[in-house]
Amino acid sequence: MTAASSALDPLDQLDRSVWNALHGPHAGLAVRRGRVVTYPADVAQFSSLPEDPAPGDWADAAALVGADGVLLLTGDVPEPPPGWTALVDIPGVQMVATDAVASAPDPEAVVLDVTDPADVAEALALVERTRPGPFFERTLAMGTYLGIRRAGRLVAMAGERLHPPGAVEISAVCTDAAWRGQGLGTRLVHAVAHGVRTRGEVPFLHASAENTGAIRLYEQLGFHLRRTTRFTALRPPAPS
Repeated sequence: MTAASSALDPLDQLDRSVWNALHGPHAGLAVRRGRVVTYPADVAQFSSLPEDPAPGDWADAAALVGADGVLLLTGDVPEPPPGWTALVDIPGVQMVATDAVASAPDPEAVVLDVTDPADVAEALALVERTRPGPFFERTLAMGTYLGIRRAGRLVAMAGERLHPPGAVEISAVCTDAAWRGQGLGTRLVHAVAHGVRTRGEVPFLHASAENTGAIRLYEQLGFHLRRTTRFTALRPPAPS
């Protein structure tokens, strides 16, 4: 963590959540080239550039992701130089837990272990069935992921993704279609929030601005809108 980032209020850290995570609690996961940082491809797709990227930073970003790769940015995305192609540009929201968000451990929740091939396979299979968003073979390494099993099968999951200093993103909230309507996702959000708050940190989350159903649910759980944001996927220029 840099001196500048450590001086920020936890909520201020969320303006550049990927940058501050990879220079803070997730520094051990960071892949770096010059001033550009990214997660390993089997952990997460997010990358971050300095606030004032120079041409050399964009060149480093292109080298990091490769000619066929994608630079996924969130927050206030700087204007790329000519040659970069925007593949996706999705409006999003960033929401922060208020005191109204209940937090309590769940007696049925189990911790999913990134070093256990069976846990990883179950998590990937659940994500494939439910499509909560990007999730990879080592995404579980980003924080504590909790699951609920029924008849020996993983049917619900939620966990911790981005981790800037003092705040933790709740992510991958999903429930198998056959088990929806039983409040499993809500219970897991409460359980993950409990773990975050036990460490003295603030739970937050991201959602697509178009996913009004999820936003309403998070509002009902006690999350409030902190800011609008964007999720932008950029393809580097073709090698000359």
